Amino acid sequence: MIFINPKTDYAFKKIFGSSESKDILISFLNALIYAGNSTIEDLEIINPNLPPKVEGLKDTYLDVKAKLNDGTLVIIEMQVLNVQSFGKRVLYNAAKTYAFQLQAGEGYRMLKPVIALTITDFEMFPSSENLISRFVYKEVNTNLTYPENEVDLVFVELPKFTKEQHQLETLTEKWIYFMKYARSLTSVPEEMDSIPEIHKAFDIANQARLSREEVEDLDRREQFIYDQQGAILKASQSGREAGREEGREEGMRSKAIAIARQLLSRLDDDTISQTTGLSLEDVQNLREAKLSRRESGDS
Repeated sequence: MIFINPKTDYAFKKIFGSSESKDILISFLNALIYAGNSTIEDLEIINPNLPPKVEGLKDTYLDVKAKLNDGTLVIIEMQVLNVQSFGKRVLYNAAKTYAFQLQAGEGYRMLKPVIALTITDFEMFPSSENLISRFVYKEVNTNLTYPENEVDLVFVELPKFTKEQHQLETLTEKWIYFMKYARSLTSVPEEMDSIPEIHKAFDIANQARLSREEVEDLDRREQFIYDQQGAILKASQSGREAGREEGREEGMRSKAIAIARQLLSRLDDDTISQTTGLSLEDVQNLREAKLSRRESGDS
């Protein structure tokens, strides 16, 4: 068997966010948020539709949203690229989800908790050895939890997971193994096949169930992600050389500009802005300048 890569946008939503994924998502969230305990008994997947084909394949992440039986909202994001200010985006999306619950005339008592679960294909917190990190509001000196602590940020860093297949024991470990290695497997591991929801996830991820058009689209999405990762790595190396001998602040901007120039032919303006930290206007100006130089050279 060949399995689709759950780290790509279409596959991630097909496995965890489609109309047939409710039991899969319950098991997945219990594993990653509640240490495998059956805390979540029921949920509603919000907008359980597959993402449309996007010209240029700009999206490298995808939100799956669900409402738990107690009203808690959960947003799940798979992020493959370590772009500039990604941590701010996670916080912004969580705060926006919390604030946008209220309709006109509704009081704050109507607000429900929000959990933002973020799975990264890179190390988000290099100084920490934790595979799963959870952040809540607490008092700095006494560690007292804020009374209305209704926004939780949960991070799962896939590169920190190093267990082999035969070492898998907990539901949490099995789901993380699925996320990290499903694409490279040719059969469902015996250690995981006894979990009905994981078996179903593998069944949905079986490439044989997809049309030729879907397979081709998934291959293009996966290749696009690899191209982005390669372009960012190459541009970062060039940027380091450009900013090495300049002052810190000026050098950092020069480095960002050098990286952006390297990416102009590969990525869209929004992604370049997120990757480098330059403003969208800065990126647009660089693109216009490049176009002007090209036109001048042609004339």
